[in-house]
Amino acid sequence: MPPDFHLLIATRRTAARLVLGLGAVLCVVAVPGHAQDRVVLQLKHTHQFQFAGYYAAVEQGYYREAGLEVKIAEGTDAEAPLREVLTGRAQYGTGSSSLLLARLSGKPVVALGVIFQHSPYALAMRQGGETPDIRRLIGKRVMLGPLSAPLNHADELSAYLKREGVSPEQLQRIEHSYDPADLIQGRVDAMSIHTTNETDYLDRAGFPYDIHSPRAAGVDFYGDNLFTSEHELQGNPERVKAFRAASLRGWQYAMAHQEEIADLILAKYSRRHDRKHLLYEARQMVPLVQPVLVEIGYMNPERWRHIADVYTDLGLLPKDVTFNGFLYNAEPGTNLAWLYRVGGGAAALLLLGAAIHFALLARERRRSADVIRAGEERFRTMFEASPIGIALIDGASGTFSDVNPRYREIAGRSEDAFAHHTWLDFVHPEDVAGWTLQMGRLAAGDVAEFRSTLRLIRSDDSTVWVEASVVPLQAGPHLKLCMVEDVTDQKETEALIWQQANFDTLTQLPNRRMFLDRLQHDLVKSRRDGSRIAILFIDLDHFKEVNDTLGHHQGDVLLVDAARRIADCVRESDTVARLGGDEFTVILTELQLTDRVDAIAQNIIDSLLAPFQLGQEQAFVSASIGITLYPDDAASVDDLLKHADQAMYAAKGAGRNRFSYFTPALQVAALNRMRLTNDLRSAIKGEQLKLYFQPIVDLKTGRVRKAEALLRWQHPQRGLVSPLEFIPLAESSGLIVDIGQWVFNESIRWVQRWRDVVDPDFQVSLNQSPVEFQREGGNYDVWLRALRQLGVPGQAIVVEITEGLLLDASTMVTDKLLQLRDGGIQVALDDFGTGYSSLSYLNKFDIDYLKIDRSFVSNLAPDSSDMALSEAIIVMAHKLGLHVIAEGVETAQQRDLLAAAGCDYAQGYLFDRPLPVEEFDALLTAQAGATI
Repeated sequence: MPPDFHLLIATRRTAARLVLGLGAVLCVVAVPGHAQDRVVLQLKHTHQFQFAGYYAAVEQGYYREAGLEVKIAEGTDAEAPLREVLTGRAQYGTGSSSLLLARLSGKPVVALGVIFQHSPYALAMRQGGETPDIRRLIGKRVMLGPLSAPLNHADELSAYLKREGVSPEQLQRIEHSYDPADLIQGRVDAMSIHTTNETDYLDRAGFPYDIHSPRAAGVDFYGDNLFTSEHELQGNPERVKAFRAASLRGWQYAMAHQEEIADLILAKYSRRHDRKHLLYEARQMVPLVQPVLVEIGYMNPERWRHIADVYTDLGLLPKDVTFNGFLYNAEPGTNLAWLYRVGGGAAALLLLGAAIHFALLARERRRSADVIRAGEERFRTMFEASPIGIALIDGASGTFSDVNPRYREIAGRSEDAFAHHTWLDFVHPEDVAGWTLQMGRLAAGDVAEFRSTLRLIRSDDSTVWVEASVVPLQAGPHLKLCMVEDVTDQKETEALIWQQANFDTLTQLPNRRMFLDRLQHDLVKSRRDGSRIAILFIDLDHFKEVNDTLGHHQGDVLLVDAARRIADCVRESDTVARLGGDEFTVILTELQLTDRVDAIAQNIIDSLLAPFQLGQEQAFVSASIGITLYPDDAASVDDLLKHADQAMYAAKGAGRNRFSYFTPALQVAALNRMRLTNDLRSAIKGEQLKLYFQPIVDLKTGRVRKAEALLRWQHPQRGLVSPLEFIPLAESSGLIVDIGQWVFNESIRWVQRWRDVVDPDFQVSLNQSPVEFQREGGNYDVWLRALRQLGVPGQAIVVEITEGLLLDASTMVTDKLLQLRDGGIQVALDDFGTGYSSLSYLNKFDIDYLKIDRSFVSNLAPDSSDMALSEAIIVMAHKLGLHVIAEGVETAQQRDLLAAAGCDYAQGYLFDRPLPVEEFDALLTAQAGATI
């Protein structure tokens, strides 16, 4: 109400008292409520900052000072306050503007005060690439509110949709779950939300959304309203007055002490939400409650008339309906009807009253002026002490009318700077266009208000991120209220999270996620302009050896340098990414011809061949590169990556340190490998694996003293599959571990028989894959336990390993060799002379046998270099206490030369080919019989 209206009421009240002949001025004193009256305040939701004022009134003792003991009850549903107050189980409640509908439907509710000057209800929907348009909801799934509730917040949203040309029949209405995850995960296309808190859930999930507020279409409802019943008002008028005053005091305190009240809620009311969420809600409430501009609790009858007119448009109320008794008046005027029944005998008193009336009128005007000055002082105090930045800006000229200290602190500018600059002078150049557009829309009336995140430039040229809310004021045609909050820390955190999610922390190159995103974007652009794209898969050769010998730290140094070298070979517009480990990718875009791809790939290979300086050491690696082209080889991201990977493995198979293009033949080979791997998974259970044994002969006696176990796969369709074909598949798929265990179990079963029947010192040699030997966590406990259970000594088994394993300086290799020795299992070094090991390893590790590679044996002849090398190996081995086995002996001359050189054992086709276990068993049995 305008101040003059209150002044008129007060004057008439004073005059009436004088006419009664009291002859003195009476002071009206508020009577406090009854001592410690117990009352219940029913909330419409669970505890959160939305009801902060009531918590503050309890904590600060405002209710206690008013003689009240207040219980604050959580709401189970939006209808709980109305239901509880009307039944008398609660005396007070909080409700939306639909209280007006309840009143006019015959329910005796009375609105005591408005807390939210603007409703927080709005529609949220997934952000589209185009300009936000509420009409995109036509035909879509929408949650507006409970479908069964007659009074709920769907009314103002329905009015908004109607004004925007969207009727309820055009929507797929869905029962409201009040769970933002339904919108995030696409189960609905839009849902009604509280902009005070539910947008925080969307922001935390990184969900891109648009907010559609009814205020944009002129539907401006009040938000939370404190209300009671006529029964409570008539029975306890002073208690109602005291409760209202204490509640509004609580709200003033809560809005000025947000962090304190957030802590209070967590300590005494609810921990459903974290502190950051409660403070987010508090900040969002400021432009809706407007505690600085409007006295909390103020109700404008014209706003309620506006709300009634909206309900009329929806067909929920008749036109020009009256709502007498709905709005609470803390100081009702005295009924002066009796005055007109006073007789003419009171004329003298009336004249006297009139004279005194004019005297008191002047006093009332002075009192009103004092009240206005007190209000101005209160406004100025709150304005100056506000925890958010507030400024009054002329939207046309951009000049500042007033700025509070917090605004100046956030902007990093002096008071004098605001007097001589416009708001555009402080906005970051990149944000000026967007800010100007929003201000233009506000000035044109296209939006009722707007909120934006932008950057301000401080006087020291540093940048601060702010979240700004701008609303027009009625005080002037161009005057705008701008409220800002410093969100720099939040923005920096978001930037860090985005960096970590999209870039490799070691090399700072795009990671797999960013690589896939850029590739998808480049494919769209390529389709549009008809250009081609090349994808390069780069794998560093021999990187594992660097990690194993020099350590992971030096390996990381190498990866960083490799990333730099690769990036130096391509354009800035191309993408270099690290997928993980030692795998890199390159996207070459806007290609018209593919000739340039060859040159770039070769430059990368040459660049990586240069030595890497790692502390005091130098390391050498090479690169294998697979190349696939779009759209020549595939049209989808998945197929392109798969083809590039296949081409990279083809480059490795061809000898490494080269690049290879994808061809259809690679796809066929990859498909065959995949199918063969799948078949291999069922080979053990299907009893398709067979064990063969090749005899190892003692060259001094000519007897079979040992045998090498060899694996064969009898495929049901393909027939006999070569180990050269399926063993690499078993290693890459991890099946080699299960297969190795099966070979061991079968071997010890047979060696037990042969040691009992043929020779108590008979041995079986088992080949161990480097993958099997080096696997993390693997050990020989299972083997040793199985040997003990069968009563077979460890000396019955010889494990054959390759020289390359001895290059691994890790303790894992040493520990496993020691475990074999402790278990009595002997070790043979296979293919000796063809690998990288130095002679020092023979002395360092526990080795029992050297196996001379067949490449030396095949060309043995008197006085040949191979003969000299073989003799040298035999002599060296014997000096070190090792026995020697020669592989690939196919002629009698080779046997005789090796025997003359002192070689201990030999195996090869001269003696026998690998035999199925049954045939080998018969061979040994026959040998044993011949001996007997």
